[in-house]
Amino acid sequence: MTEPAAEPMGTVHDLEEHRAARTVAAAPEVSLAKPTPAPDAPAEPPDRPSAERLKRSYQALWQVATHERSRAAVRLAVRHGGYLLGGAGVVAKRGWEGRTVAVHHRMRAMALAAGDHAAAAEWQDRADRFRRERHARRVELIHKVPTMAKSAAIGTAAAEGALLLVGICMAIHDRELHDVVAPTLAAIDAIQALCWFASIAWGPALGLALMAGLSHLWRAGHKNETAPAWARPASGTVDDVPVTPSIVVKALSDLGVPALKKAIKEMADGAAGMLGPITLAGCGVEVDVTLPIGVSTEEVLSKRRKLAENMNRHEHELHMTIPPTPRTVRMWIADSGALDEPIGPSPLVTDPDMTADYTSGRAPWGQDLRGDAVLISLFQLHMLITGLSNQGKTASLRALALWLALDPRVEFRIADLKGVGDWQMFDGLATVLIQGPTDEQVIAATEMVEEGVAEMERRGALMRELTAKGWSQEKILADPRFAPLVFIVDEAQVAYGSGARETYVAENGTVKYGAPYGGAKNISRYFRAIKAIHDQGRVVSVTTWEGTQDPTDQNLPVRSRNGNHIRASLVVGTESQAKMALGEMPVDAGAAPHKLRQGLDKGTLVVAGDGIKLAPGQPSMTVRTHFIDGDAAKEIAERAKARRAGVETQAAADPAEDVDHLTNVLEALGDGKRIQTQEVLRRLISKHPRAYDGWELHDLTRVLREAGAEPKATRADNGKTGVVCVSRARIEAAIEAREDATESDAE
Repeated sequence: MTEPAAEPMGTVHDLEEHRAARTVAAAPEVSLAKPTPAPDAPAEPPDRPSAERLKRSYQALWQVATHERSRAAVRLAVRHGGYLLGGAGVVAKRGWEGRTVAVHHRMRAMALAAGDHAAAAEWQDRADRFRRERHARRVELIHKVPTMAKSAAIGTAAAEGALLLVGICMAIHDRELHDVVAPTLAAIDAIQALCWFASIAWGPALGLALMAGLSHLWRAGHKNETAPAWARPASGTVDDVPVTPSIVVKALSDLGVPALKKAIKEMADGAAGMLGPITLAGCGVEVDVTLPIGVSTEEVLSKRRKLAENMNRHEHELHMTIPPTPRTVRMWIADSGALDEPIGPSPLVTDPDMTADYTSGRAPWGQDLRGDAVLISLFQLHMLITGLSNQGKTASLRALALWLALDPRVEFRIADLKGVGDWQMFDGLATVLIQGPTDEQVIAATEMVEEGVAEMERRGALMRELTAKGWSQEKILADPRFAPLVFIVDEAQVAYGSGARETYVAENGTVKYGAPYGGAKNISRYFRAIKAIHDQGRVVSVTTWEGTQDPTDQNLPVRSRNGNHIRASLVVGTESQAKMALGEMPVDAGAAPHKLRQGLDKGTLVVAGDGIKLAPGQPSMTVRTHFIDGDAAKEIAERAKARRAGVETQAAADPAEDVDHLTNVLEALGDGKRIQTQEVLRRLISKHPRAYDGWELHDLTRVLREAGAEPKATRADNGKTGVVCVSRARIEAAIEAREDATESDAE
């Protein structure tokens, strides 16, 4: 039996089995359970591109949102949006208060809270009067509506009638019937053209009005800082660090006074016993510091700037005075930046019904550092206000005069030796108003004050006579013959520094010079007159107010400044000038007008003397005065004029017209051919005193030299030789040459 032959490898059968096995192995195993990956096999990573993109986008947006430029843009948008919205609220509030009695009710509530029932009743009366006047206006408007409609209808009918009349005339002239309505049609065309123009201009006009309204709202919001604090730009000032006992003690310890530092270090209570209670005082705080034995108040007062900086304040934000308690310094520390904020308007501006009383009233002048109103009495008090130029001296002095002008009994005589119109509103209020800086105005001012001396002496004699008859002081001062008389000299340093002298002709024919009008010496007529009123004028209600710049012994004599009851100073340059302005005692006790900031503390002055209610032992007060601008001053002056019967103001002599010196000299020569120059000058002063008063020989020589007729040393008509004479022939030749030149110019 034969065995089967073996199949060779790689046959077709084998290939089919191999394919089947591969197919079975490759087929996935079907199962409902989630396959568990092998422990050693790594997890399959997720799809990362979309997540990475989201993360990068988020980071980019966060960087953009938190970037400083983005923050600045947000602050800018919020700030200006806040200004607009807040400004709308401010304007709406103003409108509401202007049309309602909200302000009256608020002021009445404040008066009741202060216990001033008289003021509360007055505000209630004003509110009732406002309501009645408002009701009357509304009723009048309601009654006017039919009248206006009727007037409009009548006006339209009259216009149409006039147009038809013109048309009829045209139709008759041209013999065309349709011309009757031609004017009416032309009027209709004009109205259509006007409407067309209005339709074209309406859009731009509305846009401009909208821009103007938004600008007004923005300005109101910006002025009142209605935007959030975080959105407003940084002011650049130091953060307002609150004043605590530890800060005050630390500032004193680091002041650089060894005895003070040692005493504070040795105190068991941490120097708390040095300090009194820290109390709120206006826009700051106040504290009394009792110094240890061995430390003088002068040592602390002299280091004001360092002490202020130790408490994170500027020098002007710390004010120190000496109270009655020995070895004690009273410190008032302002909130940072508070003194740079302006104070409110003067009651003279806000209250049109305000009145004044010279005898018992007090003028609203401003606010003290606590924010309380400062009222000053002017009854029989001489006053001096001084300071550097352009710091508010005239405005401070004028504000008091405007208040006092509301009392019709007071008479003003004013000399403004600056002459730029600062006192022009007193034309019609003052009986004398002199304006100008020249010697002519100084002479007029001197004569004005000398007339005050004469009036003072007349009143003094009358007072003695009435006193002998048994009249009381009150009855005498109530007599119209003793009406208050106030002499105001602004820029008085011009008078104290003037060299104008009195000139007259003696009996022997020579020109003589009398006492100077101005000057700071005892021979000055102005100085003597001011001093005389200081000595005796107060008791008969004749007083002087002077305003002067840069006080020195030359432009403000010591006997003049010491005669004033009220002495106030704006910023001055040195401590010595501060003592000249206020006196040594107030400055030694802490008054420091020389520490005020020039240009930044305009209108802020330090007041010493009578008239202002000072704290016990306090010799001075720092006052931030209300500023009354020119327009408001004119309005107040008009109210004062309405209270008076009419005042005729006498001004200083008007500037002399152009003087023909050659003609006057020719007239002075008379028939003489050559007259001595001294004699010619004497004749000129005698015949034309207004033009030549104060002239000297060199003035006459200069004028004649310029005209080509200079005096020469020659033989005079009386036979004298070697004297300087004026030649008639030279004067006539100069006049003829001038006329020829005038004719040639005219041609």
